[in-house]
Order: sequence, then C-alpha cells, then structure tokens
Amino acid sequence: MTVLSALRISRAPVAAFMAVGLCWGCVAAMAPVLKARIGVDDATFGLLLLGTAVGLSTTLYVAPRWDKRLGSWALPMGTCLLSAAVLLPIMGVTPWLLFLALAVMGATSGLTDVVMNSRVSEVEAREGRSLMNVNHAMFSVAYAISALLTGAMREAGWGPEQVFPVVAILVLLTAPFQMMPVAPPPATDEGHARLPLRLVAVCATIVLFAFMAEATVESWSALHIERTLGGGAAEGAFGPAMLGLTMALGRFSGQAVAARLSELAVIRIATGLAVVGVLIAAAAPSPVVAYLGFGLLGLGISVIGPMGLALAGRLAPAHLRTAVIARVAVIGFLGFFLAPAAMGLGAEMFGLRWAFAAVAIVLAFIWPITRAVR
Repeated sequence: MTVLSALRISRAPVAAFMAVGLCWGCVAAMAPVLKARIGVDDATFGLLLLGTAVGLSTTLYVAPRWDKRLGSWALPMGTCLLSAAVLLPIMGVTPWLLFLALAVMGATSGLTDVVMNSRVSEVEAREGRSLMNVNHAMFSVAYAISALLTGAMREAGWGPEQVFPVVAILVLLTAPFQMMPVAPPPATDEGHARLPLRLVAVCATIVLFAFMAEATVESWSALHIERTLGGGAAEGAFGPAMLGLTMALGRFSGQAVAARLSELAVIRIATGLAVVGVLIAAAAPSPVVAYLGFGLLGLGISVIGPMGLALAGRLAPAHLRTAVIARVAVIGFLGFFLAPAAMGLGAEMFGLRWAFAAVAIVLAFIWPITRAVR
C-alpha cells in the first residue's frame, strides 16, 4: 500500500492526528515564553507540566462513554473542544492558571487521542491493512509545521495573545474532515475474560519509555537550544520541529521496514539509534549539532511506540486484542505527561545536559525488556 493510499483510506483519523499535532507543536515551541512569563525555575515548570497528565487521567474514563454516546460526531466534537482549549494558555499568567490551562488541554487532547486511535483500529479491521504508522506520521508532520510556524511568529515579535488563536483556528479547520461512519460495538461479553497481564506490562513499558523520550524532547528541546546553547527563538523552535520532521520520516518508512523485520528487531535497532541521538543532543556544542542529535532520536523513537502497540496486538488473543491495546496505549500516553515533569526536576538538580543524558539511560532499558517478550 502506498502512503497516499493509506492517507486516503484513513483520512478522517488523519485529520484528528494533525489537529493534536498542531496543538502540541505550538505548546512545545512556546515553552520558553510560558516559563519566562510566570518566572519559575525548571523544577516548578516541570511540575506544572503535570497538569496535562491530570487532564489525561480523567479523559481515559470519559472517552469510551463519549465515543459511544456521540458516535460519528465524537471525533470532530472532541477536536472543537481541543481548539477552544488551545486558547487557555493565554490566561496562564500565574503558575496555577497555567497548570489549569494545561490540565484542560490534556483532557481535550486525550479525548481526541483515544477516539482517533480507535478509529484507526476500526479502519484497519475493515480494510485488512496496517495504517497506524502513517497516521502517527501525520501527527509528527503537523507537530513540526506548528513548531516552525510558532517559531516564526515568535521571531516576528508575536506574543501568546496572537500565536495561540492562530493555532486554535488551524485546529478547528480540521474538524469537518473527521466525520466517518462508525461500526456498532461487537455484541460480545469480555467481562469474564482474563487479560494477559504480563504481555500488557512488557509492551506497555516499551511504549511508555518511547513516549517519555519523545515528550522530553518536545517540551525541553527549545529551552535546551535557547538557554544552554544560546540560540534564538527561531533556532529554539527548530529543535522540536526537527524531532517532528524526522519522526514523520521514520513513521512513513516504518511500515516498509516492519515488512522485512520482526517488531522486536525494529524496536532494538530503533532504540540504539535513539540512544545515540539523545547523547549527541546532550553533549552538543552548538544548535546545529543538537539538531543532528534530535533528528537521530526522532528517527529512532518514531517506530518504537507503534511497533510496541503492534506487538501487543499480534501476541494478544483475538478476543482480547482491543482490551490489550487499549491498556498498553493508556500507559504509554502517560509518558507524554509524566516525563516533562521528571525532566524539569533533573534539569534543576543537574542541568539540562545531564537531564537529556538520563533519557538515554531510560531508553537503554528497552533492550533487556524486549527479551521478556519471548
């Protein structure tokens, strides 16, 4: 299947993936502004980023009911809520207000995230084709575009009051393209089925560590380039943009690589590439070298998460596949929001260079974990 064919078949969830990417690419590129405006240290800013995790934790229980009640409207309506939430950081002029803004963004983003992944799985089942990589790739494309656009607006002297409304409009424009027919839920009772908890634990840990590495670079790469390496606003924004672009490239090519190698082989090779990349970024003497490191990291981690989910789906019993993938995804999503807070504490105690080096240690644990899959 060509990339264009995959995009055409899954165009509704693709639009939702792009909406979420636009949202968080802007937040990542605006991180230095948001932090400076409230005047907090790295540790406090990292803790404030936990607001997104608080919002996500509530959404994981709301999303299935939201999807069941609204059906075809669940995805576009969730994106409309996300568009409104993108405006909230404008009012985050104090630590608590920023925390609340991020919590609402996390809730609405999580709502859209759960539903759009469900839609991709539904299309995959209907078409008998793998589509997850290309959808996640479009998230990365939108993330990079948003980060670059935000950096350009910052360089032109625009503040949060101008930047966030522009991105909110772009997010809203994707909603009309997200309508699609939804199949009724299967009439089977899985309440007494026993989940393979060890499989969930192993695959969820792989996905969690990959998403943690991705989240730390998304939230802290701009600060690393601007503060540690002395880059400007546009140079700082290019850090998360480089991650998004290389992750898109890795995910677009991930399906072809996975057709030739097993999931475990892909995960192990990608982990090695990611470890090298994050170490280069941590030791970089200039923004250009940091871009190289973030690019290698993006290529590596781009496929670890999707391959971890694919591995869970392949090894799970057919009647429990959806339940297993849902739990693996939920645990993995937490990495997006817990890791930036941990990164803030590490940066405050040891500096950003050593904090990024710690990410390499976390990623290295994936190698022994993959042995447990056997």
